[in-house]
Amino acid sequence: METRTIVHFDLDTFFVSVERLVNSSLKRKPVIVGGLSDRGVVASCSYEARRFGVHSAMPVRVARQLCGDAVFVRGDMELYAKYSSLVTEIIAESAPVYEKASIDEHYLDITGMDRFFGSLKWSHELRQRIMKETGLPISFGLSTNKTVSKIATGEAKPNGELCVLPDKIKPFLFPLSIRKIPMIGKKGYRLLRSMGVAYIKTLSCIPPEMMLQLMGKNGLSVWEKANGIDPTPVVQYSERKSVSTERTFDKDTTDVEKLRSILIAMTEKIAFDLRKKHKLTGCVTVKIRYSNFDTHTVQKHLPYTAFDHLLIAVALELFDRLYQRRMLIRLIGVRFSKLVGGSQQLDLFDENPELANLYQAMDGIRLRYGKNAVRRAVGG
Repeated sequence: METRTIVHFDLDTFFVSVERLVNSSLKRKPVIVGGLSDRGVVASCSYEARRFGVHSAMPVRVARQLCGDAVFVRGDMELYAKYSSLVTEIIAESAPVYEKASIDEHYLDITGMDRFFGSLKWSHELRQRIMKETGLPISFGLSTNKTVSKIATGEAKPNGELCVLPDKIKPFLFPLSIRKIPMIGKKGYRLLRSMGVAYIKTLSCIPPEMMLQLMGKNGLSVWEKANGIDPTPVVQYSERKSVSTERTFDKDTTDVEKLRSILIAMTEKIAFDLRKKHKLTGCVTVKIRYSNFDTHTVQKHLPYTAFDHLLIAVALELFDRLYQRRMLIRLIGVRFSKLVGGSQQLDLFDENPELANLYQAMDGIRLRYGKNAVRRAVGG
């Protein structure tokens, strides 16, 4: 089987870098992007702020104590989505297969290209082009699979590049902390540390059967990654422009309460689909079709979100604006468009992190027990 060549590109402190592009006075200053209230959370911080111990997902209140001189900026998802699309367009023009993993990172499968260009030279030139055309700093890691490439990018940062050849994978991985393995969360990290496992080398020596017992299927995957094994393919990216649902009634209706209730349930359902795909929407459209087949739509732009309570409020407002004629309705529909990737980051701009945690908990129940396991009482 041919050895693959996978590049992982990751924009450095992406939100901060974009803010510095539009406001050059932020350069070389400690900058923190996130929710601005004390209940907000740090979404991104500059390397200058990191020196004071500030990091992503930290409460803004703590960040202020650690780095009182920092410039605090509220995140602008629309602006970040615009720059993210610019980077994606440049990659799409050059790479045979690429996957957009999040708003600021891409995986590229350039297997076989070394016969023509030399993979490292090609990746270096693409990185230079991205920086020149967007003004954004970006790093990359190049190796035989996604895991090693991603870890290599982390080691290349800030604003660097690192190639890990097949025979250098284990010497590269083994001295690193187990924290560097992408799939190890807080719980897994604590469990492994309690067993005295601190470095990837130690983890790689644990029998795979034992990892399976300890952490289930995930444990086996973690063990493979520690040994530099990751067969996960780069899945060709395609930008989904919108997500929608509609319902045609067996019997035309003018029951406004019933219509509002159905609209709530529909909005809740596709908002869950958005979060599952790590997407946000910047535009809601509501559609109604009367019994005489007249069809009307109205839409509203809003700050990027994937939260039910915000989207339901907009959907109901649009429905009330739209349904003026009190004629029998045959069909009702709702659509989210202007989609961007990055739901994890959005939670960090929200002034109410408890709400983001509640959504995560509810979605966890839905993913485990089915999408109808948790629903609003009114949206039945």
